[in-house]
Amino acid sequence: MAADNNSASIAIELTHPDISHKQLVFEQFEQMKNLLHAILQEDWIWKFINFDENGKLVSRIYTEIKEVSIYKKDDWPELIRFFKDRIIALDEFWSSAKYIFETFR
Repeated sequence: MAADNNSASIAIELTHPDISHKQLVFEQFEQMKNLLHAILQEDWIWKFINFDENGKLVSRIYTEIKEVSIYKKDDWPELIRFFKDRIIALDEFWSSAKYIFETFR
């Protein structure tokens, strides 16, 4: 999760340094895409090649909202709803799908 003075986002980030390992895990998520989107009740953005704020290569599955600020108290209810609903949905997804990722431990 991240929030700043312009936006907020929530993501599943794959940061493993081995690109082939990262690709295998990303492909596993792709196989679970329909379940993930069904539980989230929305489609997220999928980027296998993405760079974080430090220039590190990461893979991301995410969603975001714009024009909200963590520094504006009036935006806090919207930010809380945005994060809370998705955290609950991600927990439900993980409860259903975690067994698939056991081999990557």
